[in-house]
Amino acid sequence: MAQVPQPLDALAVRTWCGLALQALGRAREEIDAINVYPVADGDTGTNLYLTVESAAAAVEAVFAGYEAGGADRPTLAATVRAMAHGALIGARGNSGTILAQLLRGMAQVLAADGETADTDAQGLRLALRQAADAARDAVEHPVEGTVLSVASAAADAVTGAEGDCGGVARAAYEAARTALAATPGQLPVLRRAGVVDAGGRGLVTVLAALVETLTGEAPRTTVEAPAPSEGPARIRHARVPDGPGDEWFAARECADAAPAPSGPAYEVIYLLEADDAAVARLRERLDALGDSLVVVGGDGLWNVHVHVDDAGAAVEAGVEAGRPHRIRITHFAAGDVHTTGAARPPRERVQRAVVAVVPGEGLAGLYQEAGATTVLARAGEPPASGELVEAVRRAHAREVVLLPNDADLRHTAAAAAEQARTEGVRVALIPTRSAVQGIAALAVHEPERRFDEDVVAMTSAAGATRYAEVAVAERQSWTMAGICQAGDVLGLIDGDVAVIGSDVTATAETVLDRMLAAGGEMVTLVLGDEAPESIAAHLESRVRESYLAVDTVVYRGGRQGSLLLIGVE
Repeated sequence: MAQVPQPLDALAVRTWCGLALQALGRAREEIDAINVYPVADGDTGTNLYLTVESAAAAVEAVFAGYEAGGADRPTLAATVRAMAHGALIGARGNSGTILAQLLRGMAQVLAADGETADTDAQGLRLALRQAADAARDAVEHPVEGTVLSVASAAADAVTGAEGDCGGVARAAYEAARTALAATPGQLPVLRRAGVVDAGGRGLVTVLAALVETLTGEAPRTTVEAPAPSEGPARIRHARVPDGPGDEWFAARECADAAPAPSGPAYEVIYLLEADDAAVARLRERLDALGDSLVVVGGDGLWNVHVHVDDAGAAVEAGVEAGRPHRIRITHFAAGDVHTTGAARPPRERVQRAVVAVVPGEGLAGLYQEAGATTVLARAGEPPASGELVEAVRRAHAREVVLLPNDADLRHTAAAAAEQARTEGVRVALIPTRSAVQGIAALAVHEPERRFDEDVVAMTSAAGATRYAEVAVAERQSWTMAGICQAGDVLGLIDGDVAVIGSDVTATAETVLDRMLAAGGEMVTLVLGDEAPESIAAHLESRVRESYLAVDTVVYRGGRQGSLLLIGVE
């Protein structure tokens, strides 16, 4: 019996993100394998997966608040905004950045009517049109035969499409699939290699997930790219099995195809807080520095992607425009299409490293001084598993100790650890729930010890450290300590609200007293940028006067989300 078509509401967006993530997970390696434009660096599938992973995590966070009883039922507007924001902050590579803008374009339309329950077929048509136009506008020099062509074809096809949202989604998918098959005829580098565009391939997979979400049926089709125009071909079939799209593509590797011309040596990506005028100037400057320039976002937050030879100049341009952060610079591998000259010998791996997630720049500096490789997690911007895997790779060690420093990152860190193990790295995940537990673990870390002994010692130190946080409530909510109002000062001990107050220093003192009532030898205070200037001195004095033989150490955490972190060992 056929499933009743579903409306495009908040729950459908959640389902769509989940199905798209699963489909891209299955297709990731195959999409990577056909990635030849704009750089043949074999990461388009991975970048699309990480971008959707971030979007899906943001949507899940919206539903988590509702399911925990602390928020209203999610609306379509709130859900698509979360999806677009998650994709924006997690966008990776050229393809991921463009996909983020496609999702943002859809969200602009779907959230335009305010907190409505769902949208109709006409709303979806308009959303797909806005998505394609927004993505094309974000690319400084649009090229046909890419994901932009596939997105435009999907939007064009639904202009007169009849039926419900499922019918519109299916029309968009079919047109996208047809446009994808035509990409080798539009872009010579694809024709030479005998492959379809990798970014477009990913978009077709995402649209297939939308069809399944809205109709209950996963489209199944076969698309084969034309034979390469140069050199003998080795045929490899790429399949996305048993899920949205279930597409087959014949990806032919051209053994003797002419090499692509060399280009910039670095990929630079960063999030940027800046106004529209500053971003317009930034576009001009980056366009003069390199190529593959894509700037997406709006409302003060942007994701900037560019390929350049002078990575420092690209970052400096961002500093002049506003505040860049989450900066990622990738040097294209020696010998690929972006570099020339002899390959450099790989550097020797170190034996052991620590990789830690930290909530602020100040703590990042502290951890780095102790020898750790860090991943910065800003408030509302948790890192995806791919970022943790990249950090493990960056540490370049045979053995890695992973410190997530956040209870909510447990599953993300576990996924990253599993991925790193498949790459031959021995990884131990210590389930630290706070950066202060990570500090305690790092304090006893001894790289010269046997790996198992080092992990046991670090785990023991982290587990012996109670942690607390002082923050300001953003909205009214039920807590373990009663009902709090927006603006109240909350003292959380081991993750649960224990104190509700009105004064930051007084609340922090109450929290500290409760923690030290059970004993302790060392107090660690990590101050956020917005903490009162006198709070550290006040708490140090309190410990010195009331608790004999207890030492106190103070660190500056920077913009860490909370006013104060407290650790008691």
